[in-house]
Amino acid sequence: MRNIVKNDTVKVLSGNHKGKTGKVIMVIPDKDRVIVEKIALVKRHTKPRSQTQPGGIIEKEASIHISNVMLVCPKCDKPTRTSIKTLPSGRKTRVCANCEEMISGE
Repeated sequence: MRNIVKNDTVKVLSGNHKGKTGKVIMVIPDKDRVIVEKIALVKRHTKPRSQTQPGGIIEKEASIHISNVMLVCPKCDKPTRTSIKTLPSGRKTRVCANCEEMISGE
């Protein structure tokens, strides 16, 4: 089970965007990176591909290393570490280390 999954709210811990929070758009597990909404914006110069897709300068989110972000607990609204608990049904779930609240995901 991963610590951070899609649609989690995370806080950036280091880098140019330190202190900002945002929603995870995509997780890239093989590279240990995440893409966070409206964080680490870069400009891409693109060629026109067809008549419907014009070229130009497009702003999009770049990936951030997963060690530079921390999950924000939805209940206590603080950045937190997580632990893994196994439910009686055998399913594993993430738990906030501060308030012991289950964090939904996946």
